This record gives sequence, C-alpha cells and structure tokens, in this order.
Amino acid sequence: MAGRASVRFSPLYLRLLSILPILLIFLAGKCSGGRIISMPSEDQLVSDGVHPGGSSGYSPFLLLRRIARSSRFSVTEGCEQTYGFLPCSTSVLGNLFLVLTYGFLMFKAATFLSGGSELLLEMLGPGIIGGLFLPILGALPDALLILVSGLSGSKEEAQNQVLIGMGLLAGSTVFLLTLLWGSCVVVGKCDLSDNSTAVDSQDTRRFSLLGSGVSTDLQTSYAARIMAISIFPFIIVQLPKIFGFPSGQHVIVLITLIVSVGLVLAYCLYQIFQPWIQRRRLAYAKHKHVISGILKHAQMQALGRLLTSDGEPNLPVIEKLFHAVDLDDDGNLSRSELRAFIIGIQFEEIDLDKDDAVNKLMADFDTSRNFTVEKKEFIQGISKWIHEAKRTVPTSGAYSKKFVQDFHKKTKEQHDMLIDKSDEVADEIENPTMVYVKAVSLLLLGTIIAAAVADPLVDAVDNFSTATNIPSFFVSFIAMPLATNSSEAVSALIFAARKKKRTSSLTFSEVYGGATMNNTLCLAVFLALVYFRHLAWDFSAEVLVIFLVCIIMGLFTSFRTTFPLWTCFIAYLLYPASLALVYVLDFKFGWS
Repeated sequence: MAGRASVRFSPLYLRLLSILPILLIFLAGKCSGGRIISMPSEDQLVSDGVHPGGSSGYSPFLLLRRIARSSRFSVTEGCEQTYGFLPCSTSVLGNLFLVLTYGFLMFKAATFLSGGSELLLEMLGPGIIGGLFLPILGALPDALLILVSGLSGSKEEAQNQVLIGMGLLAGSTVFLLTLLWGSCVVVGKCDLSDNSTAVDSQDTRRFSLLGSGVSTDLQTSYAARIMAISIFPFIIVQLPKIFGFPSGQHVIVLITLIVSVGLVLAYCLYQIFQPWIQRRRLAYAKHKHVISGILKHAQMQALGRLLTSDGEPNLPVIEKLFHAVDLDDDGNLSRSELRAFIIGIQFEEIDLDKDDAVNKLMADFDTSRNFTVEKKEFIQGISKWIHEAKRTVPTSGAYSKKFVQDFHKKTKEQHDMLIDKSDEVADEIENPTMVYVKAVSLLLLGTIIAAAVADPLVDAVDNFSTATNIPSFFVSFIAMPLATNSSEAVSALIFAARKKKRTSSLTFSEVYGGATMNNTLCLAVFLALVYFRHLAWDFSAEVLVIFLVCIIMGLFTSFRTTFPLWTCFIAYLLYPASLALVYVLDFKFGWS
C-alpha cells in the first residue's frame, strides 16, 4: 500500500552504544567497591599519569578501595557514595570530572526524551500528545534535578542543597532567553528588506547590525506574551518579602503552588487547542517532500546525475532541468510554469495544495523578489536543496540515483507520520506497533537515566561547590542548564540555520515554551519542596533575576516580529548581568 513507513532501530542502538562505556564504568565500580577520588595515603597511591606522586602536598590521586561485602555504603573522608557504589570525591578536579560525567548522562537522557517525544508527535500528531505530554517531558530533566535537590538529608541539608535547584531553575530560564535566543538570531539572520522583514535564505549583508536579522510570525509573539505572563507566580511568592509579613510566607507558598499548577494545566490545554508549533512542523515536512519530489523528477527525466563525481551539484544537468520547465524559452520561470511543473510531478497520491507549493517554490527561488525565477536563481535554489538532501541522507554516497531515492523515501515517511489529521487523511503505516515500541523505549530509557543521575549530579555539584568555595547557586546556574538543555539548544540552532521565517518561528516558539514550562511546572516542583519540607523561602535575588529577564525579553519580543542583528547583544548582555546582580544582592547587600 502506498505511504507505508519502515521502522529502523539503528539510531536507538547507536544512542545506547554512546553511553555504554560510562555505564560499564559504573557497573565496574559497583563490583569493585567504587573508584573514589580522595585524599591519598602512602600505601594506597595509584598515579593518575598526570600528577607526580609524593607524600607532601595534595594531588588528586585515584584511590582504589574495596568495600567490605557486609557493608552497603562506603563513607570516606568527607565523601559519601551515592547509592553506595557511584564514585565520589573531595577534590576539585575529581568533582569537576564527576559533574561533567553525570552532566553528559543527563544530556543523553534529555536527548532520549526528545527523540521519543518526536516519534509520538509524528505518529499521533498535535493534540493531547503535542500539547500536554511533550511539554511536560521536555521539562522532566530540570524537574527531577530540582526535586532531588531538596528531598534527601535533614532539613538543614535540604535547605543548603535546594540552592542548587534554584540555580538550575534560574539558570535554565536565563540560558534559554539570553544565550540561546541571541545565538538563534545570529545563526538564523537574513537580509532585511525595505519594509524591515527578513528575506528567506538571503544572507548577503553578513554581520550588518541593522541590515540583517530574523523575522517570525504573529503566533510566535503570542508565545512570548504567554511566557511573560508565566512570571506571575514569582510575584505572588515574593509578596510577604515585599510587604514585610514573613509569618504568612508558608501560606503564600501554598497559594503560589496552586497557581503554578493551574498555569501548567492552562498552558497545556491551550497548546492542545492551539497547536501552533506542531502545525508548523507538519507544514515544513510537507514542503520538504515537495523538494524531494522535484529532485526525483529531475532524476527520472534522464537528464543525467544531479551530483558530479566529487559529490557537488551538477550544474549542466540543473540547467537542462531549467530549460525543460521554461516552456516559453524566455529565460525566466513564471508562476504558471512552476505550477505546470508541479502538476506534472506525481507525489504518490498525496493531496497537495498546488498553489501553496508554488508559493513556497517562489519564496525559495525568487531571491530578487521580481516575481520570476531566473536561471541563476533556479540553479542556486536546486543546489541548496541538493546540499540539504545530502545532509539528510549522508550515507548514500555521491551517486545521485541512490541519494535521491533515499531522500525521497525518507521525506515520504516523515510526511506520512506528520500528516495533519485536521485536513488530510493519513496513509496506513505498515507496522505502527514497532514505532510505538521505539518511542516508549526511548522515553523509558531517558526517564530512567534522568532519575538515576539526578541525585549524584546534585551531590557532585554540591561537593564541587564545597571544594572550590564557589556558592552552589552559581555552579548550578552555569553548568547544569547546559546538560539539561543542550539537545533542545542544538535542535533550535539547526532549525534557525535554515534561514526561513517559518523555521525561525518554530525555533523561537520552542524557546518561549521552554521558559514557560520552567516558570510553571519546574517552579511548582520547587514550591512543593519548600512547602512540604518546611524550608525557608529566601531567594529574593534569584527571583528578581528571573523576573527581570522574562519581563525584558517578554516585552521586547511580544510586540514585534522582526529582530535585527543588534538585538542579540541585548540577550547576550543579560546573561552576565544576571550573574552580577545575584552576586551583588546576595553577597554585598545580604538579601539572602
């Protein structure tokens, strides 16, 4: 049957293999009693190959120590192993290594969760999955780290470690709205037209602060407004501090918790009924299949190979394709000629909107915006498509026949799974059970790794803070968001690099959505810890930083859709300014 999708499990196996060495290290540590980086004694030194041995001074030697079989936990000098077997350390370098290791595992967990979420979205489309399930899964690593930061130990220990959770909460939001937002502007910038709108795929002005930038749609500005509104719980929880009635703080925390949960539900319901991001993904998948169909048509017309022997676009062949489409031989392609070309291509019974396809082709090819496609523009456009296809199927080699067929097959499968249920009927998938198994496997694996690594990562950050005398808030503010948001950041930058208005809209909408979930779901988890463990709410400086960044970026992005390149500097400067503000308020004015 046409439209059946094949399922390949090799990406999952590759992901498993990428973390297998670290998991084997942990299992070996469990069997041998753990590898502990600690203060050495003369009879137990094993050189690390970098630092010289000796009894004088302090060097971060690896200490191999066996645990007695009857003992479940090994407590060394100021260092307790998480779960009784994971390595711990009291040295700076040892804890830095552990932070990087556990951070990498948390990054892999976030990657698995993202991959499983995308598969479910492709299978089931927007709705409950896209609007309710996926936003929660996206915030799961942050939520788990915040949760474990205040669960373990006594109340005093929890009060100390919960600073790590607050650092992650603030750092993740600030990272999304400053470093990532600014980088998306730089990567996605295009030339700005006379009406201050970015011209798709045209980037000739390079780093012109006023002449280049990005444009988004109105729906993206609405997402920015929702993000700005999500800051409301931070205002509520600070009311006792603002008006000076600390005795009511515990009740206010409970009220804020209820408000935060309500905002999470409201945001998810809103996404269910207005699935902007998911619909943009569906539209992009359909356009990508049109691209592959045109390349396949060029292949089938016996015009020669689309790639030369060295893997570059074959320009003479592309010229032949141009002349075949140019029916009146005037050296330009009109809308009617492009429409006739698309009608002549068989898209395997896909119900394609021909006029919409022509509009997208004109947007891709007509860089001069004179409403016709010249030969040079056509060659540049097809060459760009070929390079994108090569990136999509890099294993096909330089032979155009195989690479075009693989690319077209892959886009067809993506279209079948991403098809919009609201206006088209999806083709039957041959083995949907296997796709569900793969999605659920990725989600379970990501959840298990995130839950297992959260506690040791928090401990490593806390120990690193102790070893370096750097406040744990600053360590978690800078380091932990890189682990939990790296996969989303890479995905956002890849989309932004396509230099299209629709992909830029998707990118920035996801950034605002991530900040919204931090301000609602992750804050709700943090407030639950504070309330049920009766912890003190003493985070005025941190809340002020989150509030200022969200308000500044929210107001800045809610009422405009074009952002010149100079706007990235506003976002970039907010990041060090946030760190400096917390330091001044906490350590100079004693707010906390």
